[in-house]
Amino acid sequence: MNPGLMTAATGHHFARPGNRFWPVLHLSGFTPRLLKPAEQGELLSYGLGITNVVAQATARADELSAEEYREGGRLLAAKVTRLRPRWLAIVGVTAYRAAFDDRKAQVGPQERLIGDTRVWALPNPSGLNAHWTAATMAEEFGRLREAAS
Repeated sequence: MNPGLMTAATGHHFARPGNRFWPVLHLSGFTPRLLKPAEQGELLSYGLGITNVVAQATARADELSAEEYREGGRLLAAKVTRLRPRWLAIVGVTAYRAAFDDRKAQVGPQERLIGDTRVWALPNPSGLNAHWTAATMAEEFGRLREAAS
């Protein structure tokens, strides 16, 4: 989505200690071991990249305007068009809905393509997203990993 205040302060994605992104990434099989946020550069060696939909740091994602999300979606689509990854995963279905103006999107593969890039919306690993456990998030991340294999 966008960097939280801890991410902005450290320069590392999903840096808040309670964030479940790094454990879920490992539990789902994307990484062979649990990475720390400061090790995010290792993602490239696993064929993964990481970026933000919106660059502005906020304490909560709902502090961003609809236009900021839409502009972030346009910029991300341009980056995807240029880099041509096989898959784009948006972590946070709410962010996906806002950035790509798709109010009915659900977690999982999307019908939208960006060029030849397929799109998948994943659950937000924030501790505030309590109805998803680390185990159920890892299952969804794992579905993406299997589809991308």
